[in-house]
Amino acid sequence: MTASSPWRPADPLILASGSRTRRDLLTGAGLPVAALPAAIDERAVEAQAGGLPPAALALHLARAKAREVAARHPGRVVVGADQVLEVDGSVLHKPADLAAAAGHLARLQGRTHALHSAVALVREGEEDGFVETARLTMRPLDAAGIAAYLACAGEAVTTSVGAYQLEGLGIHLFDRIEGAHETILGLPLLPLLARLRDLDLMAF
Repeated sequence: MTASSPWRPADPLILASGSRTRRDLLTGAGLPVAALPAAIDERAVEAQAGGLPPAALALHLARAKAREVAARHPGRVVVGADQVLEVDGSVLHKPADLAAAAGHLARLQGRTHALHSAVALVREGEEDGFVETARLTMRPLDAAGIAAYLACAGEAVTTSVGAYQLEGLGIHLFDRIEGAHETILGLPLLPLLARLRDLDLMAF
């Protein structure tokens, strides 16, 4: 622990992700973080999982990330995270380009979809994991509305599974949101901090 952080271990927490948003959530909570993305092929891991339900798939991917990084950094505390978007029982992945993003939004508009955000925690061979789910209802949008949104938001939409950033222009797309903001951003922070306290990794 330092004067500015409740984190007890001498080494920073390892985040097995390159997500700046996830890293910022952790550093904002006063945790020292080393971001080390996992060297895995997510789509290959998904294919090998054999058709898991969306929430279970999110946890499976988070565990795969945490395990891969923990194997390279034994003795460290590693957090893996993944988020799966489910709409009408199907999973959507990040759109490859703006045309694919328009297709995503056409499918999501006027419907409620789920964001399953999973966290896996690995420490000295011990594992813990959980999933939190948020539900978001997108307002009805026609093709012109979708095109106008994409013209404003630009290529940034391709970095999100739903083709939106709720913390930015994406907020304009929604009628109703149910769930913690951090869950929507991809890292359920309150339950993660609770688990870190249970492991006596936090000073308070």
